[in-house]
Amino acid sequence: MGEVMKWLNEWHPAFLMVAINIGLAIVNILHKKVIDDGIDPVVLITYRLYISVLLLAPVACFLERRTRPELTFGLLCLLFLNAILGVTLSPYLFLVGLRNTTATYICAFVNMVPVITFLMALPFGLETVDMRSMTGRAKVLGTVVTVGGAMVLTLYKGVPLTNFSDPGETTAIHDNTSSHINWLYPNNRTERWTIGTIALVAGTLLWSAWFLVQAKISKIYPCQYSSTTIMCFLGAIQSTLFSLVTNHQDFSSWVLKGKFQILTVLFSGIVGSGLSFVGMSYCVKIRGPVFTAAFSPLIQIVVAMIGFSILDEQLHLGSVLGSALIIVGLYILLWGKNKEANACLTKQIEDVKTHDEEDLATAKAYQT
Repeated sequence: MGEVMKWLNEWHPAFLMVAINIGLAIVNILHKKVIDDGIDPVVLITYRLYISVLLLAPVACFLERRTRPELTFGLLCLLFLNAILGVTLSPYLFLVGLRNTTATYICAFVNMVPVITFLMALPFGLETVDMRSMTGRAKVLGTVVTVGGAMVLTLYKGVPLTNFSDPGETTAIHDNTSSHINWLYPNNRTERWTIGTIALVAGTLLWSAWFLVQAKISKIYPCQYSSTTIMCFLGAIQSTLFSLVTNHQDFSSWVLKGKFQILTVLFSGIVGSGLSFVGMSYCVKIRGPVFTAAFSPLIQIVVAMIGFSILDEQLHLGSVLGSALIIVGLYILLWGKNKEANACLTKQIEDVKTHDEEDLATAKAYQT
């Protein structure tokens, strides 16, 4: 029984991240459907954030009422920044990319998040690279391969591998999108993919930055339910103001049409913005930002399994090659990080043993 508990304690963050990314993959597919049906992306984000606040606030008040640290002004500013990065601006950019491209294409950019997070962590000392060691070279090689895969993905399309029609060519942009942001959803297919790619690159950078800010928040405010609730509440306010400004008080966009849109908003609020962010905040706290970001490729695997039959997306050779390179490069990087972590753990154990032996020798010498 003890061995089972030890095994579960060691591997439960990995199981948790697998479940989170499966949920996020389903959220991406549902988002693609409702966005193609004409729902405003900002309205979708705002609704899901308010739902997550309603879900998490009672849990945070009950579970963390005695352990919650004081909410200082500096911490509130960090949470405000985290809301912009993680639940307001980056999701909006991903939805812009999703509307102009495909769910599979967006997932390949999500695969870039671990490497971008790793590169961003280097200047802040959260990650190190020693080119004299095999682990350091593996991390650099994994980064290069992943970036190369991203270049293939964005610059090379290749022949179609499925018989579905390309949604980039056939999906029409709905007229209910406000005129001042129609430039984000042009009718020309080439322009749509260009704007979608730019939005996805920007969203990937902001999403990677979220992991680093969250790592800092987890150290000074280790209550993930409370921090996630506050972050989602701030994000909901930001999204509401953004929607009111961009829609010019066109309140018709706030009306959900049909049961599918309502169920999508509820599911994305509970799973996509509520439970997922609590779980990711917990994993960042105990395993670090790169570990948490490393499970992002699972989203693409799940989307590939169920997305084509639901969304009728066209699959191209460039997407397959680029995605494969991204995943291979990612796991070369993770292999290097795992070896580095094991070496650090071994060194810590040896240092403790050495220290204990020195203390024992000192005690014996004092007794004699």
